[in-house]
Amino acid sequence: MKRIAFLAFAAALSGPALAAPVTYVIDGTHTLPRFSYSHFGYSTQLSRFDKAAGRIVIDREAKTGSVDVTITTASVDTGYPLFNEHIQGEDFLDTAKYPTATFVSSKVNFDGDKPVSVDGTLTLKGISKPVTLTVTSFLCMPHPILKKDACGANASTVVKRTDFNMGKYAPYVGDEVTITIPVEAIRE
Repeated sequence: MKRIAFLAFAAALSGPALAAPVTYVIDGTHTLPRFSYSHFGYSTQLSRFDKAAGRIVIDREAKTGSVDVTITTASVDTGYPLFNEHIQGEDFLDTAKYPTATFVSSKVNFDGDKPVSVDGTLTLKGISKPVTLTVTSFLCMPHPILKKDACGANASTVVKRTDFNMGKYAPYVGDEVTITIPVEAIRE
């Protein structure tokens, strides 16, 4: 009888209660954060950053996790080199003084075993503000080429340029900016 009780106790310990967090390293070749805004109401302009790094930690059983993303602001790509320089200037990203933008989570919110949003702090141009990233897709599976576990997601939020001291030309050039982060990460 003691042996059966011990085996039941051991089985209980080996289940979800002992699930460990798993760390994934962001794949910079497939994580290219984008931002879009209204340009005088004529059109929605879309640009991206070509360099991002960070880590995602997730424990799907415990429904916890963390996200840490660092974006190299000088990697901004508007599709036009002269405009890249303009966006990198003091009126906007001021990349000489602020070479990175960061997002650091405070909480990952789940629906079942999938994250649906991530609360955290976005720091742009030295100014930190709370934001919530809405996760529109999430998938973890073995990577078919790398043969390692990987996770991917799409997440977005809307911020105001004026909140980050980048309000030049507002409201003609839209103050609201949609930030979208398509992210892929490989298990450490």
